[in-house]
Order: sequence, then C-alpha cells, then structure tokens
Amino acid sequence: MRSAKDFFKPKAIGAPMPLREIPFRPARMIQFFDPSNPKMAAKIPDIAKKVDVVLGNLEDAIQVDNKIAAREGLVKIGRAVEFGDTQLWTRVNSLDSPWILDDLTQLVLEIGDKLDVIMIPKVEGPWDIHYVDQLLAQLEAKAGLEKPLLLHAILETHQGVINVEEICGASPRMQGISFGPADLAASRRMKTTRVGGGHPGYLVRTDPDPSDENAPRITAQQDPWHYTMARMVDACTAHGIFPYYGPFGDIKDVVACEDQFRASFLLGCVGAWSLHPAQIDIAKRVFSPDPEEVKWAKRVIDEMGDGSGVTMLDGKMQDDATVKQCRVMVDLAMALSEKDPELKDAYGF
Repeated sequence: MRSAKDFFKPKAIGAPMPLREIPFRPARMIQFFDPSNPKMAAKIPDIAKKVDVVLGNLEDAIQVDNKIAAREGLVKIGRAVEFGDTQLWTRVNSLDSPWILDDLTQLVLEIGDKLDVIMIPKVEGPWDIHYVDQLLAQLEAKAGLEKPLLLHAILETHQGVINVEEICGASPRMQGISFGPADLAASRRMKTTRVGGGHPGYLVRTDPDPSDENAPRITAQQDPWHYTMARMVDACTAHGIFPYYGPFGDIKDVVACEDQFRASFLLGCVGAWSLHPAQIDIAKRVFSPDPEEVKWAKRVIDEMGDGSGVTMLDGKMQDDATVKQCRVMVDLAMALSEKDPELKDAYGF
C-alpha cells in the first residue's frame, strides 16, 4: 500500500510537484471546438475572448479519419494563440482507443506549457486516473514542464457512477468531473435518445378524482439525472475539486438548456459545456450569481458580524448556517469579478 506521505510527491524523476489544492478558476462555459475544422479553428482567437475555457475536442464528434488532423490542429492553435486568462483544455480519446497514447504524448511534449486541463472520457474507476497520472508525470519530466497538468474525468458510465468517490480522490491532478448524460444513458440501458435534459415520459401524476373518474390528472416531468448529479457534486466537494454539467444537445431549445444549467448550478456545479455559441451567454448568465442575491448575501454577512448568533433581517431568520451560504455566493461573485469587469460593477465590488 502506498504511503499517504508519498501522495504529493512527483511520480517521475524531474516531474513538477503535484498541487496540494486545486485553485478555483472561472469555468462557467467550456466551449468545445473541432481543431480539424479550419473555419472553426480560425474563430478561436475571438471566441477565447468571450469564454472562460476553450476545449479542443479530439474524441466523440470527431470522425475517425480526422483524429490525427484534430490533434495536429490543436497543437497548431496552442502554439499560435495567446489565450490570456482564458484556459485551454482538451478532451482526448478514450483510454481503450488506438489514439490516446499519441494524443497525450504529442500534446504534452509540444504544447504542454499551454494546456491547463486534460479531459479523460468514460472514466470507469481510479485505475484509469492512476494510469494517466503516471504517464503524464513521465511526459512532463521529458518536456521540462514546471507546472503539473490537471485531469478532468467525464462521468458517463454506470461503473464510473459507482466509483465516483474513488475517481475524485485518485490523484492530486484531479481538477473536476463533468456529467455525460448521453453515454451514461446508453451504459445504463435507459430508453432515451436525448442528450441531456428531461424526458416527457419520466413523470409523476396526481391521483384520480374519486368524485369524477374523467377529471384531468395533472402531471409533472421529473429529472432523471438528479441522483447522479447530486452524488457527483458531493464526491467532488469532498475531494476539493469541481463539478460540471456536460452537454445539452438540443441547441434550439434555449429555454430547456437554461433550466438544466440552472438546476445544476443550484446543486453546486460551477459550469457547463457549451456546444454552440448560442449556449455561451446562457452559461455565463446562469453560472454567475444574480447581482441582487449577491447584494442580499453581503447584507447578511455585514449584519451577522463574526457569523455567530442569530438575527432577523426583513422578517427572515439569519444564523451561522445562512452566513455560510451567503459566503459561498459572495466568494464566487468575487472570483468571477476578477475576470469580468461588468460583473464587478454589477456586484458592487
């Protein structure tokens, strides 16, 4: 058994020291792009100014014949574009694919100093993270990198859900986890062809009216993902990493997209994937606390002083628990304000 004292030592000679704490960086929207598409690649410098994260996608949605072109395109973009405070991530191919070894090797050796996070799809258990962790340490040492690359797992199999707590704690590199509803639905043998969101068949219905058997019975659509999302958020929080909602596939249904993003935000997620420019503003709006709520939270904190005791504010009881809730909101607002001047003004910082 490996000693806990060795957990934060480099796993290869010459590799950078692992982080003891994952710093929070705004990642409200993770904007995916296909590096093999020249038109899309040409837009990256402008897109990078509008988002928190741009992600070069090498896995799903990239045709087999374009896998190498996508990887090489990402290397070219990584070398050429100045991203400023916008993060550059990539989603590599799955660990059972013939492309993953070359993905990691070429990206780390050629643009490892530009990459922030590597997203690993279809993670089944901590053993997957252990493999990538060791390999990255060797590649970092070979490339002479000064900071460790971080890992982000996608939760998209039933086995991954079972092992989500162990995945979150598998390595100091773990930055976060994204929820992947489409592959997870297939893995569970769920009967849906949607990518994220609810389903009209997953509902509850009021009891029949005993005085009128023909009376309408109200139905309400339920959220089939609530259990998994809540479990993922708890696992991430317990290990000091960050949970994200993944893709919402119906690009035209901006209302349902916003609803799904907001539900995940309220549960504790810090961001979501944006698959189309139409979803960028939705994610930015949803994953930024409402200015009025931030002002209220600041007021509660000011009224409570050291945070102990209890007070009444506009007829509402405030105690140490509500102060903690308010500090979550204010801390997030302050972190986002450092990147977004408009939010800084709106929040009054």
